[in-house]
Amino acid sequence: MTMFAGTAEVAKGSFEVKLKPVESAAVGRMTIDKTFAGDLAGTSQGEMLAHMSGVKGSAGYVAMEKVTATLAGRKGTFVLQHTGTMAGGKQELRITVVPDSGTDGLTGVAGNMDIRIEGKDHFYTFNYTLPVAP
Repeated sequence: MTMFAGTAEVAKGSFEVKLKPVESAAVGRMTIDKTFAGDLAGTSQGEMLAHMSGVKGSAGYVAMEKVTATLAGRKGTFVLQHTGTMAGGKQELRITVVPDSGTDGLTGVAGNMDIRIEGKDHFYTFNYTLPVAP
């Protein structure tokens, strides 16, 4: 019998990201390629739509990113959904696991991710739950 209650866990580490612009007439569009290191180890691919307003420091973006990784010794995939806004330089970012997007060993994963950028270095904190392994 598989139990679906998991304990809240925190994974931390760094990531490298490569953004590549894609031609689009309506809004800015980019592909995302990431490599995660640390407690979450793997890669991701995704797409971002963004718009920079005419007011300095104001913008918005959305993105979907499929992560293929190992987490807590379990391999699989899941999808992260990003929603970000910036108003007058003040940022608000929400990155969450799309419900029921986990596969294989990461089936049932849920949670949210925070990112921190220091110079050119990127770091993540992933607050998550996983069902108890069978």
